[in-house]
Amino acid sequence: MQLPPLSLYIHIPWCVQKCPYCDFNSHAQKGVIPEQEYIAHLLHDLEQDLKYVQGRTLETIFIGGGTPSLFSAEGMAQLLNEIQSRVPFAPNIEITMEANPGTAEAKRFQQYYDAGLSRLSMGIQSLQSEKLIQLGRIHGPEEALNAIQFAKDGGFQTFNVDLMHGLPNQSMEDALYDLKTAIDTSPPHLSWYQLTIEPNTLFYSKPPTLPEDELLWDIQEQGHQLLLSAGFEQYEISGYAKPGHQCQHNLNYWRFGDYLGIGCGAHGKISFPNEGTILRTVKVKHPKGYMDLAKPYLYQSQNIETENRPFEFFMNRFRLVEPCPKDSFSTMTGLPLSMIETPIKKALAKGLLKENQDSWQVTPTGSRYLNELLTLFIE
Repeated sequence: MQLPPLSLYIHIPWCVQKCPYCDFNSHAQKGVIPEQEYIAHLLHDLEQDLKYVQGRTLETIFIGGGTPSLFSAEGMAQLLNEIQSRVPFAPNIEITMEANPGTAEAKRFQQYYDAGLSRLSMGIQSLQSEKLIQLGRIHGPEEALNAIQFAKDGGFQTFNVDLMHGLPNQSMEDALYDLKTAIDTSPPHLSWYQLTIEPNTLFYSKPPTLPEDELLWDIQEQGHQLLLSAGFEQYEISGYAKPGHQCQHNLNYWRFGDYLGIGCGAHGKISFPNEGTILRTVKVKHPKGYMDLAKPYLYQSQNIETENRPFEFFMNRFRLVEPCPKDSFSTMTGLPLSMIETPIKKALAKGLLKENQDSWQVTPTGSRYLNELLTLFIE
C-alpha cells in the first residue's frame, strides 16, 4: 500500500430551504447563519485531524453543502487562509465551492474568486420554471443563465453546471431542452445525472410520477450523444468535461485517494501504509451537536476490513471511464491481485469488463449494469 494523494472536504450544512429530492445533510436556514462560530469549529475540527495528513500537501478542496455560497466571500477567504496555515497547499490546488445560482449570490462570484476559490459547481438542475418549482428550487431559468455568465465574468476558468434528468413528468423534449440550453452557454464541465428517489426525502414519502425506465434510458443515451457531439468527454458516470476541465477532487475520490472531512456529517477516508489499514471517519451530523464544545466532532470511525476493500475500491474506480491500472488495486488497498481473481474472471465472462496486460476497462454493458458488476466483489 502507498500513501495516496490527499484532498479536503468541507461541509456547510445550511440551505434557504430543503429540496424535496435532497438526502444530503442540509438544514433550512433559521435566522442568521453563525458563520464565524462555524468557521472556528471547522478549524478546530481540522486541527484534530492533522495527524492524518502524514506529511502530504492538499491537492484539492471541495466545499459542499447545503449551500456554501450562503457564506460571505470574506468568510471563505478567512477559512482558506487558516487552512493553508495548518496544511500546505499543492502549487496547483483545485478549490471548488458549490453555489446557488440565485442572483444575490451569483453577483458575489468575483469576490469568491478573489478569496481563493478556483472552481464553482452550480446546482442548476433544470432550465424550465415548472421543473424548478417541482424540485423546490428557489431560482428561475434566467437567474441560472445569469449565474453562468457571472462565473465567467468573475474570473473562473473552470466551473460545473449540474443538471438532472428523469424529472417528474419529464418528456424527452424537456430533458434535451435543458441540456441543449446549458451546452449553448459553453460550460467547461457539465454533470448530467438521473434523479433518484432516496429515503428520508419528501419525494420518498410522496413519490412524484417519474418517466418510465425505457424513456429514462433513451433520455440518457440521447443526452450522452449530444454532449459528445458538443465536444465534451465523459470521464465518469455522470461527469462530462471539456479537455483539461475534469474535477480533480472527484477524480481523487474515484481513484480511491484519501480525503479529510470536516464539518457537519462530513466523511473522511485515510490510509495508513505502515499499518496496512484504511480508516473511514464521520463527523457529528447536526449543527447544534457539532458546535457543542462539550462533545467531540468525530461521530464514528472504523477500519475498512480486508474482505470489504475490493468492493470499496471498485465501487469507486469503476465509476470512471478511464481504464483501471491493475497495479492500482494493490497500491491503494494493500491486497494481492489473487484476492480478486475469481470475481474478475466472472466479470470478464459476463462481458462486464475487458482487460489487457496492465488494466481493466468497464464495458458499455458493465456501465449499464454497474450494480451487477460490483456485486461480484461482495460474494
